[in-house]
This record gives sequence, structure tokens and C-alpha cells, in this order.
Amino acid sequence: MNFLDLLRTAVANTFRSKLRTTLTVIAIFIGAFTITLTSAIGTGVGNYIDAQVASIGDTGTLTVTKAVQTTTDGGPAKYDPEESSQSVDRGPASFAYLSQSDVDTITGIDGIRSVRPAVALAPKWVEYDDHGKYVVSVTADAGQVTADLASGEQLDDGSDAPNQLLLPTNDLDALGLGSARAAVGKELTIGIDDYLGKEHTVTATVVGVQNESLFGSTAGANTALTDALQAVQETGKPSTIATSYASATATLDSGASTTDVKRALAKDGYTGQTIQDQLGQFQTVINGIVGVLNAFAVIALVAAGFGIINTLLMSVQERTREIGLMKAMGMGGGKVYTLFSLEAVFIGFLGSAIGAGVAILLGTGISNLLAGTVLKDLPGLQILQFAPSSVITIILVVMAIAFLAGTLPARRAARQNPIEALRYE
Repeated sequence: MNFLDLLRTAVANTFRSKLRTTLTVIAIFIGAFTITLTSAIGTGVGNYIDAQVASIGDTGTLTVTKAVQTTTDGGPAKYDPEESSQSVDRGPASFAYLSQSDVDTITGIDGIRSVRPAVALAPKWVEYDDHGKYVVSVTADAGQVTADLASGEQLDDGSDAPNQLLLPTNDLDALGLGSARAAVGKELTIGIDDYLGKEHTVTATVVGVQNESLFGSTAGANTALTDALQAVQETGKPSTIATSYASATATLDSGASTTDVKRALAKDGYTGQTIQDQLGQFQTVINGIVGVLNAFAVIALVAAGFGIINTLLMSVQERTREIGLMKAMGMGGGKVYTLFSLEAVFIGFLGSAIGAGVAILLGTGISNLLAGTVLKDLPGLQILQFAPSSVITIILVVMAIAFLAGTLPARRAARQNPIEALRYE
């Protein structure tokens, strides 16, 4: 018998006991189905994050925070009245505020051109042309990130630029601005309180509308508008109260090495991260979750492997006389081993192919449904993406597991003594 004959025979033998084979295939199906879906989640989220990073490119900036001071045993540092910024605990996380002296220190590090402290803007309301006042969150210095625009232009952080605002698409209807194209050029009024609680207003022009993304869930202010709103918030603040910042954005000199600047910041007690670094942490969390889910799927596949062993061992026992007859007619032990190994591999292929196919059909439908409902504000995010290479790899891995599981029954069949096998009752 040549290889094709062995393959045809193996496929036919697989269906001799339909119920037993079906139960084994179902066990493999569950594992392959789960791994295919979890792999698709990792691919979908990973591709979306990569697309977001690619859209903003290398901004040449670092988000700088102050390293938290602790004792050698990991406890809190002792209070120092000379220290301008003490660390603060927030549950399981800790951080330290930056003072103005910290900002000056960061500015003096080689490779850094300028530093802007992160300002928390707290506008009370935003209104367009008497259409009503609405609460809209505004992110300071948003011009440092390139937005995914639905219409208009990016924010201008030039020294002579007027107050500019970038709105997310989901704010347009409530504010009465109409479509993204119609909103560009409209002037909005922003209400904000000073330090003593007195309300002031600041006007800003909508220069662009951004699609919802990891960076576009709030309105964004350019440098001029950020400074104007901050000036209002600081009005009436006693001079004895120092301003502190959670972080600062450092713009690097052209050609400066990000790695070198990070190293210099760390030496002075600061941490610098690019946007890619921050999103990389998010990707690490996603990969960890996907890895845990894959582990459960692998457990199912291991259990299915024992099912394959049981199925083929019973098949060897039931076909003992048949094996003896084949060997008596000249079939060598190697071909008998190959025959039973092919049966195991075929069972693995059936379970993995059906599991992956169902996962693709079901997952694609779920992904499209989520993209049009829950995730509609994040255009471009397909939570489940099935990479052909990943699917093929899953099927091949499952077939390899099936082959290993079938090794013991195949060896037992190959070692059958033809005379004793023919006498088997």
C-alpha cells in the first residue's frame, strides 16, 4: 500500500465507530474553537493599537512623571519638609507630583527642548450659539498628538495661534453643530470658574472633528486655549500655594536619542515614556489575558489527546485480527504504525478544522455586531480578526498533538505478532 492508499484507509477506518469518533472530535473542537477566538481577540486588539500608534507616528515627546520614593523594604519614604513634592498613595498605585523646580530640572536635561506641565482643565460647560450648555471634558495640550480626523485640521500649537478646539464626533449633535464638516469653523463659548469660584467665559474655534479612538474620547485644546483656561483657573489663587503637576510633556531636540533622554531622566529620579510605551503596557495586559484564556483551551486539547488515545486503543483491540491479517499479507510494522498515526492526525484535523471554521463564522458575526453597536464610537476596531497564518498554525498544532496522542496505540498495533493476532478472539 502506498501513502495515498494508507490515507484513504485511515479516513475510512475513522468512521467505523461514528459515535466514539464524534465524541473525540467534539473534545478537540472545543479546544480549537477557544484558541481560535482568543487568538483573534489578540490579533484584533493588537492591530488596532498598532494602527493608532502608526496614525500619530513618532511625536518626539515623552510623558515624564516623578519616580515614587520608597524605603529599602518597599514602604513609604519618610516625610522631608525640604522636599517640594511628596509621593501620594492611591490604593494599590502610587505617584508623586511634579513641582515647578522639577519642571526646571527636566528642562535642563540634555536632549530636551521644552517642557509643558500637564494641566487639569475643569470647564463647567460648553455652549454653541444659545443651543444650550453641556458638560464637555477638555484635554489640555492635545495638539501634541496627531488626531484621526473626520473633518477639519489638526490643532495649531504655534505661538501666534488663536484658541482652538478639537471635538469628538459624539459631541456634535448635543451641541447643535450638525455634521463634522459643518462644525469646523464654529465658535464655542466655554464657562470656567476661577480659584475663588467666580465664573468666566473663554471663546474657542472648532478647527477639527476627530473620530473616536484611544486618543479621541474628549475634546482637545491647543496650547493657546490651554493657557487661557489655566489662567482663569489660577485667577485669585494665593501666591503662597504652589502649583503641582501629575506629569509633564517633554519635547525632544531634533535628532536626540529617546533612550539616552530616558536614561538621563531616570538618573535624576524621573520616568519618561513615549506614547508607544504607554500603549505597549496596554498591549501587554491584553496579551496576558489572551494567554490565560489560551491556557484553558490547551487544557481542553490535552484532555482531547487522551480521548484520541482511548479511541485508537479500543480500535486496535477491536481490529486485532485485521491487523494480524494485514501483517500476514506482507504489510510491515512501519505501514501499520503509519496507518494508525494517520487516523489520529485525521481526527485532529477534523476537530481543529471544524472548530476554527465555526469560530471564524461566529466570531466574524459577533465582531461586526459589536463594531456597529457597542464599539461604534471606535471606528476601525474589529475586536476579532482572524489571521490566516494563525488559523493554519492552530490547525497544524492540533494535528501535531493528535499525532503524539496516537503514538502509543500506533506502536501497539505495529508490534502485533501476526500469528497471535489471527488467533485473537
